[in-house]
Amino acid sequence: MKLCIFGAGAVGGHLAAKLAAAGHDVSVVARGAHLQAIREKGLKLIHGEKIIHGRVRASERSDDLGPQDFVLVTLKANMLGAFADAAAPLLGPETGVVFVQNGIPWWYGRDLPRLDSGGRLAKAIAAERVIGGVAYSANAIEEPGVIRNYVPGNNMIVVGEADNRNSERIQRLRQALEKADLSSPPAKDIRAAIWSKLVQNVGNSSLGVIAGATVDEIRGNPQLGKLASTAGAETRAIAQAHGIALESAPTRPSGGHASGAVGHKTSMLQDYERGRAMEIEAQLMAPLAFARARQVATPTLDTLAALVAHKAAAKGLYEM
Repeated sequence: MKLCIFGAGAVGGHLAAKLAAAGHDVSVVARGAHLQAIREKGLKLIHGEKIIHGRVRASERSDDLGPQDFVLVTLKANMLGAFADAAAPLLGPETGVVFVQNGIPWWYGRDLPRLDSGGRLAKAIAAERVIGGVAYSANAIEEPGVIRNYVPGNNMIVVGEADNRNSERIQRLRQALEKADLSSPPAKDIRAAIWSKLVQNVGNSSLGVIAGATVDEIRGNPQLGKLASTAGAETRAIAQAHGIALESAPTRPSGGHASGAVGHKTSMLQDYERGRAMEIEAQLMAPLAFARARQVATPTLDTLAALVAHKAAAKGLYEM
């Protein structure tokens, strides 16, 4: 299968290395020192005691790579405009585009213009190409070209059509992921997987940035742990108010949705510390818009979102 990973960072690099090692024709779009290292040595994935080497084609220009069977877009939600501008050369007549991201995706179906500024994604990607994706996986770039996975044996990539059809292409994609040691169970409702991860992540992500804390530090502090739990409960209430059956969301190989990587910094904290633009709109502000639409009270989420947005804006990482 011909696959492009657009944005071969921590999660994307993990996917690319495993899919390439499984025998697929994998290309990646990356940049800078990371791109140079991949070109010279391929991708190295540290996966528990295993080292997985993925030989991939790599470029910063999508027109070097040509049409694909699937494009897996693993950019942060706030960086997707770059994909909209570069997508066309990767798209053949049947190419599916899988948006693997945290938070509420741009294609979800509500009027959330800040998730697709100027409608660039909607113009570039026809609705019938769109596939939803949710990654349950803890990774980090150790050095250019080297990815470390913190949860070997407990990674999951949930994919699904926006209308939840069990289409032939979804079955092919799930099979490819499964054969590459990436659990990809069927999803009755891709939106349930999206909200299920939000319930799990929203408290840890926001408190991680505010307190500069890892997941275990948050859980180990009674006050922070209580705030994280309350934020998750409020997020669950929002989902339920919109008819989302969270219990239908697939679970990881170990059961449940938690990664087990409690010493790991959330991706939002990693972005803050490295001075990268942050996914505040998709992970915090969009869920709050859903809350307001159903008049769900979210006092804890309101406070956490305001604090994170202020802290990020002060560093130039989020535009209020």
